[in-house]
Amino acid sequence: MTAEPVGGALRPSAGALRLIAPRTTTPSADIAAYVQAVTTHCPYLAPSLDRGLTGWTLYEAVGAPLDVEAEVFHAAVQAAEWVRPLAARAHGAFVCENVAILGAGREVVQWPHWALKHLYGPVGLMIGKFAAGEERTDGRGRSISPPPVSFLPVRVAVRPRDGRFLHRTPNLAAVVASARDDGRDVFGDIGHDWKDIRLWAQHLPSRR
Repeated sequence: MTAEPVGGALRPSAGALRLIAPRTTTPSADIAAYVQAVTTHCPYLAPSLDRGLTGWTLYEAVGAPLDVEAEVFHAAVQAAEWVRPLAARAHGAFVCENVAILGAGREVVQWPHWALKHLYGPVGLMIGKFAAGEERTDGRGRSISPPPVSFLPVRVAVRPRDGRFLHRTPNLAAVVASARDDGRDVFGDIGHDWKDIRLWAQHLPSRR
């Protein structure tokens, strides 16, 4: 098992999230089984696993929903800042960091996901959102195994393919298609306080 901080020092808890397992490329058996099942649907996942480039950090939600939202957001920011400098390296397209939260449903990952994908899309990152037990189908109509835990994956954008994941946000799709990481602070004048970021996110084009 490998374990290391993501994006600098680990932020295990601010009262709403409890760190269960620090970053590892060999997650628990149920997560590992899910990941292997998903390789059928994602052509980038198996090469990422083979190279040890898929990481997982596991938390447990122990606070009020709004507080959990804030900590999920900050944990995913750490993951995004970990991924950014790796994007331009060899095999950067296969890097994927996953922030998983036990005891959390869709309600506490929706707003963090919505804000994060608009903050990091312009620098070429994609942020996903999966809720525990959620049933989905892939682009070919095949059923995808439901995840055992809610999680946000953070990965490098694959420009020829990712537009289809952003079809409901065409402006963001155009931004990602031409994204370039110039080292900017993605927060700009927004600041790093979750309440301010959430308010900013609520004024973005309607959430779908």
